Amino acid sequence: MIRESYNEDELAVMRLAEEALERGATRLVEIRNFALKSGYKKIGLAHCMAVAKEAEVVKQFLSKDFEVLAIDCKTGKLPKSEFLGDSAVGISCNPLGQAEYLAANGSEMNIVMGLCVGHDMVFGMNSTVPTTTLLVKDRVHKHNPIEGIKNIGEKAL
Repeated sequence: MIRESYNEDELAVMRLAEEALERGATRLVEIRNFALKSGYKKIGLAHCMAVAKEAEVVKQFLSKDFEVLAIDCKTGKLPKSEFLGDSAVGISCNPLGQAEYLAANGSEMNIVMGLCVGHDMVFGMNSTVPTTTLLVKDRVHKHNPIEGIKNIGEKAL
């Protein structure tokens, strides 16, 4: 039986996800519903600098019900040269630093907004609490990757 593959914590998350569903609601509202039903008090928001304005809107929305810990990707201001060699210029993203900051400050659930491919993976690998994605980065399609999928599908036909 497939159900036996899930442990009790995973089954609890699946039940809460079902309870958080609200017909006609946005993903943000469903995330809020899930967090409320879970009894969370502190939510972490790890976001890219490119969506800082949108992250602020999300923070304000969630702040009605939770303490929101927001941290942008450039935390720690790490030079790219430390990761990519001496010829690299600029400030690197720091998904490990984002995850560590949220853990150290007691986040009970994390939301990812617009982290780069790979950076989102590093964040997820180091998040110590349940994590969900609200927004993925797609520079071409204004952070709406389904448009890219549709374009590929149309070209393949």
